Amino acid sequence: MPNMSNKKVPMPHQDAKVRAHNYDEVALGYTPEMAVEEAKRCLNCKHKPCVSGCPVHVPIPGFIEQVASGNFEKAYEILTSANALPAVCGRVCPQETQCESKCVRGIKGESVGIGRLERFVADWYMQNCETHVRKPQSNGHKVAVVGGGPAGLTCAGDLAKLGYQVTIFEAFHTAGGVLMYGIPEFRLPKRIVSKEIDNLKALGVDIETNMVIGKILSVDELFDMGYEAVFIGSGAGLPRFMGIEGEGLVGVYSANEYLTRVNLMKAYLDEYDTPIKDSRRVAVVGGGNVAMDAARSALRLGAEKVYIVYRRSMEEIPARAEEVQHAQEEGVEFQLLRNPVRILGDENGNVTGIECVEMELGEPDASGRRSPVEKTGSNFALDVDTVIMAIGTSPNPLIRSTTKGLETNRRGCLVVDESMMTSREGVYAGGDAVTGAATVILAMGAGKTAAESIDAFLKNK
Repeated sequence: MPNMSNKKVPMPHQDAKVRAHNYDEVALGYTPEMAVEEAKRCLNCKHKPCVSGCPVHVPIPGFIEQVASGNFEKAYEILTSANALPAVCGRVCPQETQCESKCVRGIKGESVGIGRLERFVADWYMQNCETHVRKPQSNGHKVAVVGGGPAGLTCAGDLAKLGYQVTIFEAFHTAGGVLMYGIPEFRLPKRIVSKEIDNLKALGVDIETNMVIGKILSVDELFDMGYEAVFIGSGAGLPRFMGIEGEGLVGVYSANEYLTRVNLMKAYLDEYDTPIKDSRRVAVVGGGNVAMDAARSALRLGAEKVYIVYRRSMEEIPARAEEVQHAQEEGVEFQLLRNPVRILGDENGNVTGIECVEMELGEPDASGRRSPVEKTGSNFALDVDTVIMAIGTSPNPLIRSTTKGLETNRRGCLVVDESMMTSREGVYAGGDAVTGAATVILAMGAGKTAAESIDAFLKNK
């Protein structure tokens, strides 16, 4: 019988007071019984509107139908026919604005928990089945992928399935990109990412780490080495700052640096000697998912007080509603309609506070959000010893500055056509290197499109 409840089956979570002091995963996942019950809420619509909201076009009703029947292994087979990283996407995709936003059940109630079911299927398969990945027969062609993040991993995996000899050149000492250095363990356990990457290696994907393309090798040299096409998925790792007084003080971090130290360099574990400031009171500037990750990480590292300082109201905050809710439950304090104007310091160059000004919302800006306007004479200071800037990132200029013929826009992002080809033939790009900082699933969608285009390009060539 179908489940006509207007509410999703609730996701079990760690208690907020407990989880705020550990790095274990916050959401605990569905049991098989919960997954079947939630899957039965799907109406298996004829026109499948949810699929149109998925950047990688997962056949959503098909895999959910198998979950409802208890055929979890078949569900995994269907799911992975389109998505190479289902355990990752089930945890970090903003399904509420993508596939679930198109769900018919959402018209008169809550949409089907597509993301929760995706996570369940991927986790169940990892726990209960032995992965058998068949390495395809080589087609004799070589492709280089620059960057081992979501875009690069997806492009590499899809090409490998088609028989291409693919090498990923990753700048860090481990592949995964933002999945490894940016998203905290309590949201995305690194063993999950490592397992997904191992599946790609089994397909024949070669991963070369500590390879900074543009410094150790250029794009031109990759072609000289016999690679017939290059995909650039190098992300947007260059942090932005506000340009206000005091940003050079000790205790000011970019969110990128802070989260890399915490996640990739394991600063939260005693056995790792990773330097990070012992903070008592922390201000995180920004309102996106990265800001939530930094704030919640600071709490877990022992901060007594953590503020989110955001210049708009809660209605305009860009972070996922779930992440905002989790941060509030754990004790993060939101200083909304506030904007920093100066970081305060002592005679030794250490942060002692952050001076802010109150804001009010005026007319909508180009993005449709109401523009924040300063209230004259409303300055005040927050007593903090650490400031984390989470106001966005842009692509590192290294590749574009060492490669001729790559067109970029005013933000330094690579310009591509619909096929994801850049202004240089044979060079494709996708993910944050093209869009600026965006979501994991959008980067994966770009990698998927690029793989299809590279395949067509090399076949025609």
